[in-house]
Amino acid sequence: MIREVQLGKNGITENFLGMLRVHFSNCRTVKVSVLKSARENKEDLKKLSEELLKHLGENYTAKVIGFKIVLKKWRRPRSKEEPRDCRKLGT
Repeated sequence: MIREVQLGKNGITENFLGMLRVHFSNCRTVKVSVLKSARENKEDLKKLSEELLKHLGENYTAKVIGFKIVLKKWRRPRSKEEPRDCRKLGT
């Protein structure tokens, strides 16, 4: 199940973060629609997604699609390690 919330002119507040945590207790994916009053351009979306991830923690990932931020909760923290190369394992 995917929940949808809106981020308005007040921005990221404690109430907004609390609402996200409540939604994540019931489902793994939340779409955040960023309204015009909360952004000026597309670069603002990237900054907002990074700020959300900073507040939520390591178990979350974000993807910006259009004017929406898709947040996903994982069981374990997602690392940004490089994928393993099979040739290096044999040496």
